[in-house]
Amino acid sequence: MRFITQVSRVLVGALFIFSGFIKLNDPVGFSFKLDEYFGVDVLNLPFLQPFALAIAVFVVILEVLLGVALLIGFKRKLTSWLLLLMIVFFTFLTFYSAYFNKVTDCGCFGDAIPLTPWQSFGKDVVLSILILIIFFNQQYINPILRKSANIAVMAFSLVACSLFGNHVLNHLPAIDFRAYAVGKSISEGMKSAEELGVQATEYGTIYVMKNTSTGEEKKISSKAYVDEKWWENKEWEMLSDKTETVVLVHGYEPPVHDFVMTLEDEDITDQVLNMPAVFLVISYKMEITDDEAYAKINEFAGKAEAATIPLYGVSASLPEVVDQKRHELQTPFPYGVMDETTLKTIVRSNPGIVLLKHGRVAAKWHHNDLPDFAEVQKEYL
Repeated sequence: MRFITQVSRVLVGALFIFSGFIKLNDPVGFSFKLDEYFGVDVLNLPFLQPFALAIAVFVVILEVLLGVALLIGFKRKLTSWLLLLMIVFFTFLTFYSAYFNKVTDCGCFGDAIPLTPWQSFGKDVVLSILILIIFFNQQYINPILRKSANIAVMAFSLVACSLFGNHVLNHLPAIDFRAYAVGKSISEGMKSAEELGVQATEYGTIYVMKNTSTGEEKKISSKAYVDEKWWENKEWEMLSDKTETVVLVHGYEPPVHDFVMTLEDEDITDQVLNMPAVFLVISYKMEITDDEAYAKINEFAGKAEAATIPLYGVSASLPEVVDQKRHELQTPFPYGVMDETTLKTIVRSNPGIVLLKHGRVAAKWHHNDLPDFAEVQKEYL
């Protein structure tokens, strides 16, 4: 049992460090996922949504620290209990998400390794088994360093995680795994499986039918519903709230979804993607944008206009909200509309600035890092 416990220790410790670091690289992205979980239609904990970012940072740092503590044998009893409590909570969360089809990606490994809800649940089940082995065999988890050295390692890990987390929060993720990373072509990412000549993912619909007499429930496919004319059978009724969409064939799905930009109700997506160069000032929600950033952005916009480089603001907020904030911030550029999730995915900054060249992401900046226009012109234009 000692050997199995040591193997479990290494696997769980390494996985917790890897998972925590991946999310610590992009805590804003993980906070968006937590915000989704806290929503009314998922866990119904809306009072936690304003604290999603703080909770995200705390959870990912704790995840890394628990992985380190397990590997070096620091405070084995406390570490085992915290690991058990954390995995019980996340196993419940991933099961709930998968069974009720509430959240399509748990965010366990950020954007680096997307998992389906059931894959996430399966991963947590395996982890639960490994952690239970560790929990019931704590006597085999011994420190690999002296007490003072263990404390030093934990202190260093905490400081390093805190500094790294603070850096990416005030700038951008150190590693960008998203479809809008610098160098990626949005135009190419939008191409369908048919355009690329590959197998597309195929979806189907599953209906739940309930027998009005016996209460029996039966799942049937949409094809069977039509072929067998279930609507004619008055003994059965459809439970529309239990309708599911399932994957029939796993295939290619375009990594870029919902990149559609409108300006004054006109779709200008193709126009923007075909421009030799265009700046997008992205603020997914104008209500909570960083107002202090706009003095520098407005100056940048003026220089872009002088250089005849198009620049648009883009937001998902209501037009009246955008108009009010534009007036308050004195922004000298027009604002287009785009899906909020897409804007959150493009750049982890509110506001953030993106430079596109012929539909390819040439550069992007957190508002704290916006360089002088002359530098941008020299390097990118």
